[in-house]
Amino acid sequence: MKNLFLLLLVSNFAFSCNLTHKKPTPEKIEKHNELAQKFDVAYFASGCFWCVEAVYESVKGVKEVISGYSGGHTKNPTYEESNTGRTGHAEAVKVIYDSNVVSFATLVDVYFASQNVTQVNGQGPDIGSQYRSIIFYQNEEEKQIIEQKIKALQPKYDKPIAAEVKAYDKFWIAEEYHQDYKKKHPNNRYIQNVSNPRFERFKAKMPKVLK
Repeated sequence: MKNLFLLLLVSNFAFSCNLTHKKPTPEKIEKHNELAQKFDVAYFASGCFWCVEAVYESVKGVKEVISGYSGGHTKNPTYEESNTGRTGHAEAVKVIYDSNVVSFATLVDVYFASQNVTQVNGQGPDIGSQYRSIIFYQNEEEKQIIEQKIKALQPKYDKPIAAEVKAYDKFWIAEEYHQDYKKKHPNNRYIQNVSNPRFERFKAKMPKVLK
């Protein structure tokens, strides 16, 4: 469904194809890298990265959220390649955060509070392996935190929690068009009909973590 909204938006505003293929500038990537060196970083996949980016950007202690692709086997995937489901990648976000303000454990709580935890290979109307849920860990401590959270959460549901627990390997930044998408396109039909309701459900569950 998100692809349909994207195509409609591109058609309505007569954007060129080159716009959707353009990667962030080297200067912007370097700025992200410099910020990541000063703070901690976590990686999550939970359906549409437009939705997930907006959720994490609302959390106190989060400095920057970057949309991209992770969990697959191909190098430097594009949006179009990822959406075939053949790259193995899922739409993901890189969360740069101040661990003195918000912990990794809280970011995992945000992750589960902002999604349908039992939906397999998708979130809401976005269906496919490219929209599957993955929590990436970078060390044994993070892995244990994730597994403990899942163990505590599972008794609340009749179906298994769908999120994969996967060792982090590589994050490929998405095209510039996808960065801060909700901020740039608040009137987009997908944002209004899918992203905003998802965000409001999250806000109701964890109001204390909001900026």
